[in-house]
Formats: sequence, structure tokens, C-alpha cells
Amino acid sequence: MKYAIIGDEDAVMGFGIVGVSGRVATNAEEVRHAFETLRKDQDVGVVLMTERLADMIRPLVDAYLMSASFPLIVEVPDRKGPIPGREGIKGMVNTAIGIKL
Repeated sequence: MKYAIIGDEDAVMGFGIVGVSGRVATNAEEVRHAFETLRKDQDVGVVLMTERLADMIRPLVDAYLMSASFPLIVEVPDRKGPIPGREGIKGMVNTAIGIKL
């Protein structure tokens, strides 16, 4: 299974350097279209999305997370850094397994 990213130009280019295909999006409609396209691609097992773009279509992302198992959706910070007040992936793992890493 492949990885894919939905992000700004910098994120898509950065992940592209290591072989991850991606779609650049700048508004909610582009994010929604990219999300739907990648979600239906049987070869994609993990979709990375920058946090700010995921927030543009938050109801769609949350509904998908509660109803499907693949592809896995992983939100990552963009070039501006993580959104303040949002728990990072390490914190989420600590909460999920009940052990501080």
C-alpha cells in the first residue's frame, strides 16, 4: 500500500522527495476533491493531511474516521507548525496505550 499527502506546495514537495505522491490544495473544495479521490484509490493505505487543510473539511474527515478503516488518515503539521492547543501524535499514543513514552 502507498502513502499519499494532501497539503500545501511545501508539504507535497517535501514528502515527494521521499517518494510520497501528493495533491496540492489551497481551499476547502480542492481539499474535499483530493480527499475523495485518494479515499477511493485502492492502492493508497495512508493519507497524510496537513492539520489546517483537514480543518477545512473537518466534518467530512471526522465522519470518515468513525466509519471506515482504510485508508488511514494521519494529520501532520504544515510549515507553520502544529496548531496551538492540539495534542500531538506522541500525546495521542500515550493516551491510547496508557503509557508515557
